[in-house]
Amino acid sequence: MAFKFRGGIHPNDQKAATNDKPIEKVKAPELVHLPVSMHIGAPCSPLVKVGDTVKVGQKIADTEAFVSAPIHASISGTVKAVAPRLHPNGTKVMTITIENDFKDEPFEGLTPYDLSKMTPDEIVKAVREGGVVGHGGATFPAHIKISSGLGKVDTIIINGAECEPYITSDHRLLLEQPEKLIEGINVLIKAFGVENVLIGVEENKKNAFDKINEVIKAKNSPAKLVPLHTRFPQGAEKQLIYALTKREIPSGKLPSDVGCAVFNVDTAIAIDTLIDTGMPVIRRIVTVSGSAVANPKNLHSPIGTPIEHLINECGGLKEEPNKLLMGGPMMGNAQFTLDIPVIKGTNAFLALSGEEDRRVKNPACLRCGKCVHVCPMGLSPVYMNLYANKALHEQYEEIGGLDCMECGSCSYECPARVQLVQNFRATKQKILASKRK
Repeated sequence: MAFKFRGGIHPNDQKAATNDKPIEKVKAPELVHLPVSMHIGAPCSPLVKVGDTVKVGQKIADTEAFVSAPIHASISGTVKAVAPRLHPNGTKVMTITIENDFKDEPFEGLTPYDLSKMTPDEIVKAVREGGVVGHGGATFPAHIKISSGLGKVDTIIINGAECEPYITSDHRLLLEQPEKLIEGINVLIKAFGVENVLIGVEENKKNAFDKINEVIKAKNSPAKLVPLHTRFPQGAEKQLIYALTKREIPSGKLPSDVGCAVFNVDTAIAIDTLIDTGMPVIRRIVTVSGSAVANPKNLHSPIGTPIEHLINECGGLKEEPNKLLMGGPMMGNAQFTLDIPVIKGTNAFLALSGEEDRRVKNPACLRCGKCVHVCPMGLSPVYMNLYANKALHEQYEEIGGLDCMECGSCSYECPARVQLVQNFRATKQKILASKRK
């Protein structure tokens, strides 16, 4: 029986446009734009200047801050600019622009690691130097997740749920690179010193089950594939942990506090690539989809590639979109331009039109309570919205508003089309900013 959690929704998955399309490597762009902040934590400082020649995998930005991850060149070429540029988060961030020389020369200092001789601390150091972050969207530096869990974690969880509509990049990796996934798991097993590994995959990806189990058996891996009930947000960390282990993470606590460490499928594959070849994180698998896209695809893209370049690789836009999203339709960030780059947290870009956009003017809450029923965190969005609208931040916090993970289930279910998540996100930012001040 598939494992599940409370609450959640069952949106139309809209994955048919790309779930059967193999990953394609994009034609190399002429320019890549690499923001010095692609992760949760302190931004990096540039290590290169205009006119410098760089090679693939070369470190070009770093910081001594603990919560951070270095940035590496995704192509070889010449640094054309080091200046603020539009970031997918809507702000301007210091960005290193590289002009491609199309030689694709790897940096000489990159060498494979010998996993058999590595200690957990050495693995942490390698993951940090490789710039690995959470590829599920959170972009939390992976070296911190590993180091903070040493001696505390008894269960490694691989997140293959990919529950957001439209997105199929992880599904394709499960089908096309299961060997690299298992090898990445082996690195995590060596780091944590545990062999209880659960690979959670939703039941709508059953065509990947046999491939994964075959590799597990061939490599004699202790990992176990666990089917998950198809429900959004099954891939959220707290829901995934509960579904697989029945352990609940208390408010304000981390997965390691209940003995778990969760890694996205692509994060594990990036760790394997790093250990196997020495190559840091320089690429993402991006699903480009939506009704406005001429030929939706799953694309192997260098980090820093302009989104417009990916759209062109998909045959362009066949009609004018009314919404652009970096990420999925539930938790993605709305964009107003295609002149933004792929970053480490980019797993999808959507161009939506027509019926896919369900916004209405001047929505008003009906007090129906449907948002309460579907909230996977057990919160009360109807009251959170009331307090947010009246700027009653203390009351908002008292009813657990800061625990909202902004999954979008309430907004999806709301018959009045109230923009709940946007309201909660803005309110949380105001409260946290006030606390920092």
